[in-house]
Amino acid sequence: MEDETGLNQPMLDRARALEEELSRAVIGQQRVIHEVILALFSAGHVLVEGVPGLGKTLLVRSLAAAVKGSFSRIQFTPDLMPSDISGHIMFDMKSENFRVRKGPVFCNLLLADEINRSPAKTQSALLEAMQEQQVTIEGRTFPLSPPFLVLATQNPIEQEGTYPLPQAQLDRFLLKVFIDYPVEQDEQSMVKQVTMGVVGDQLDTSAIRPLLSANEIPRLQAHIAQLQMDEQIIDYAVRLVRAAREWNGIEAGPGPRGSIALLRVARAEAFLQQRDYITPDDIKVAALPVLRHRIRLATDLEIEGYQADDVLNDLLTNVAAPRQ
Repeated sequence: MEDETGLNQPMLDRARALEEELSRAVIGQQRVIHEVILALFSAGHVLVEGVPGLGKTLLVRSLAAAVKGSFSRIQFTPDLMPSDISGHIMFDMKSENFRVRKGPVFCNLLLADEINRSPAKTQSALLEAMQEQQVTIEGRTFPLSPPFLVLATQNPIEQEGTYPLPQAQLDRFLLKVFIDYPVEQDEQSMVKQVTMGVVGDQLDTSAIRPLLSANEIPRLQAHIAQLQMDEQIIDYAVRLVRAAREWNGIEAGPGPRGSIALLRVARAEAFLQQRDYITPDDIKVAALPVLRHRIRLATDLEIEGYQADDVLNDLLTNVAAPRQ
């Protein structure tokens, strides 16, 4: 039986199995996998912070294999130009005409590695594509084919030679995700799997089965956007965001986009939990990845070693949730 978006139950079940499927290739990063899938189903983008070598490229490649989508990777460097992302006009000697050579941004899943290594002008070329779902090349506009998910990474350790994203650009990312070292048992399983019969340092996504096609993702996103939402849930999301603007220790709080993002991600969480309605717990699951990059802590708290998550957990504890 199909709903108004044309989806049947087997397709919905395949979408919910996506998380388990990615775990076959990406070992020990269950929370990160879950949050990236939340962003995909919410039609948003992800900023990932973590040291190199924890499987970010493998995660995006595996996701692309699972949804049969196209994949591109851009290594951001200080000399990277906007045209290296979006593309450029070139002269074709054979036809004696100018033609457009599209850049790597024309894909379904894009890994923007170390986005803070390039200056603001280059960052803006990607951020325009993220926000507008289109690219401008020499005055001509080219739409990007949905789905379009950007997973941008930052290295939290090395700050020399970087160009930190300003708050207005951070706000373009639906989620900020932390990727950490796996626990010992997961690391042993991962090392065993990666080194068994593999030559060199190639990424193996052969264990991933294609569960969905790329053209099914927008239909899933439309289905999730129609999930029921009680007025009390909307009130709770808005109260959390408004409280964050005045909370002790928060110097700058999130804008209305924070409330909207909370509800978008909460809908995707409800879908993954096989519900057609949103609960306060869905808002709480979404709160940390949605809000941690939308607040700025007071200087004295940063000096004392507090993180955004510490303050947000305090906020979640003290702002009353509606009774279910």
